[in-house]
Formats: sequence, structure tokens, C-alpha cells
Amino acid sequence: MPIHPNLTLILGGARSGKSLHAETLLTIHPAPWIYIATAQSFDDEMRERIAAHRARRDAGWRTVEAPVDLVGALANTGTAPVLVDCLTLWLTNLLLVGADLAAESAALEHALLARAAPTILAASEVGLGIVPDNPLARRFRDAAGLLHQRIAARADRVVLMVAGLPLVVK
Repeated sequence: MPIHPNLTLILGGARSGKSLHAETLLTIHPAPWIYIATAQSFDDEMRERIAAHRARRDAGWRTVEAPVDLVGALANTGTAPVLVDCLTLWLTNLLLVGADLAAESAALEHALLARAAPTILAASEVGLGIVPDNPLARRFRDAAGLLHQRIAARADRVVLMVAGLPLVVK
């Protein structure tokens, strides 16, 4: 399994500092930077979260919203450095529309390997808690764990964020 020299996976829990660390790492490369957002704003609180994320980024950033078609969004980024935030929300969105998670994950892996430019993926680590009490939640947790393993195997760098501190795993 080849390692992609420009691929970084950043994992962590909620409010662990994943997004800010990913943004900081990506800005080492020349702008413009592309922020592929997978979140959807279904309520006021989520709209506020999204606005706060956008407010901390300067004019060097271009935001692309891709709640489901992450592969298509990546295909349109050219040679720009890209941050995908977050894989876990993307997986949730796919699950909710009944997509084939294995096929979508494979397509994402292929799209990432096709990129020559720096790519950083942020994802929530969901495997550190208790076993969920229902089949849908267990399916999600298992799919997220498998996706993270696939991406981590291909990434040249994997970082685990804990309380705002980056721990380099690979």
C-alpha cells in the first residue's frame, strides 16, 4: 500500500483543536488554500459554528461546501493545498442518504492518491467511547474506524489532537 507524501490525517475528539491545527499546517504552503467543508447548517447553532470557522480564516482561503460529493470537490481543486473538514461529518451525511459507504470510501481513497498537492483531512475519533446502543450508531462507528484506518495507512503523517496538543502518531 503506497504512502502518499502530501497526505495528513488529523484525528481527535470534539473541540480537541483539529481544525485550527489543520489550518495552521496547511498555511505553511502558499495560498490560495481550499477549505472543503462537509458540515451542513440545519439549525442556528450550527450556522454559528460554521460562521466562527469562516471568521478565523483570511482572504487566502476559498471555501467549498461538499456535504456528500467530497470526491467531486477534490477533483476540482487542481494543485491548491486542501483541507477537508471533516471526514466524520461527510460519513454521517453519506449514511443519512443511504450511500454505499465502502464504495464512497474507496472512491475517496482513489481521489486522494490522485492529488499531488498537500491535502489535510480532519476527522473525529469516535472509537474511544462506549459501544453504541443501537445498530445505526454502531454502523457509523465501525465505518468511521475503517475509513480512518484506510486513510491513515496511506497518509505520510497522522496526528492525534488531545486538548489542543498535537501528538504525532505517524
